[in-house]
Amino acid sequence: MSGHGHGHGPGCGCEADHEPAERGLEFGLYRRIDLQKLQCLNESREGDGRLVFKPWEERADREKFVESDTDEELLFNIPYKNVPHMSFDDTGREPDQAFRLNRDTKGDLEYPTKIARFSNVQHLSIHISRNFGADSSRVYYIGLRGEFSEAHRHEVTICTYEASANPADHRVDNITPQTHFIS
Repeated sequence: MSGHGHGHGPGCGCEADHEPAERGLEFGLYRRIDLQKLQCLNESREGDGRLVFKPWEERADREKFVESDTDEELLFNIPYKNVPHMSFDDTGREPDQAFRLNRDTKGDLEYPTKIARFSNVQHLSIHISRNFGADSSRVYYIGLRGEFSEAHRHEVTICTYEASANPADHRVDNITPQTHFIS
């Protein structure tokens, strides 16, 4: 029992933290986002799209959010999937993953992804096409869960390839010439 009169457990309604400390570590990819290059289209205040990529522990913070401007759509271009600088003109194509969002006032819902589609991601676009009937959308938290590994760039190596061998370059001392006749 705690000091304020009830037992703690998930959903008890109090302000105490019930998540194991390791839980937030799974959502650490926000630290790898290049926030200066992050782009949020249709945000009502420029730069607010960056505010929703924050630590797991701050997911319930209602002070930091992004709100859509002219309609309910928001489009995040996150530098780290393969259509950099996606625009609303590109949203008609088949997405790598689509989610049917549910209301989540505490930031606890997770949406499973198709893991094979999200390996080696360098740029990720998230398109929020509609909401639950409001004129604008408001997002408080987007948690990106996964593992980060440094991209390995291979420099160009200068190589010389022989299309046909030059016998003068390949000296062999003991060659026994043989002639075969077919009859």
